[in-house]
Amino acid sequence: MNETRDGRRRQVGILLFDGVEELDAVGPWEVLSAWTQQHPEDGWDAFCLSPDGHPVRSAKTLVIGAHHSMEDAPAMDVLLHPGGPGTRPMLHDPVHLDWVRRQRAVVPLMTSVCTGSLVYAAAGLLVGRRATTHWASLNLLSELDPTVITDVSSRFVDDGDLITSAGVSAGIDMALHLVARLANVERAREVRREIQYNPMPPI
Repeated sequence: MNETRDGRRRQVGILLFDGVEELDAVGPWEVLSAWTQQHPEDGWDAFCLSPDGHPVRSAKTLVIGAHHSMEDAPAMDVLLHPGGPGTRPMLHDPVHLDWVRRQRAVVPLMTSVCTGSLVYAAAGLLVGRRATTHWASLNLLSELDPTVITDVSSRFVDDGDLITSAGVSAGIDMALHLVARLANVERAREVRREIQYNPMPPI
């Protein structure tokens, strides 16, 4: 998948917000920025957006800057919604849930990391869909939407136009899967080698 017929480069947006889990956002960013910056010929760019375009204070106090606000962000072909403690108030925030629903209407591929999928469930995006989340939030996912077909063992779940991943580090696996899906498997392998991601559990 390269540039669209009108010449527009495709865009992956990673949402940032106060209380975002750092690696939920930065792990996929490492993968996607390594891909898009080193292989611009693939026709994709990646950026981060926050509600107002200002930096956010993440779950473990790291301050992360955004490239755009929700209002001025480019049209997205992929949206990645991370998790973290900042997602808890979002579950009851009609403004944010409405924004998520509006993205669902125009963004071809919605993705999440960790408890980002809880927000999707609260917004009604996961009705009857296969999905996953952080292991400690699997029950909450089912409570938010009992129709969700919860996958308790996969690192990520690709359900067509919606991809969810498990907690924190699983977002890296999901992002590499995105590269394989949006470009090709060999490109994903190149990116994995470049960032020297070769997971070997220590115990």
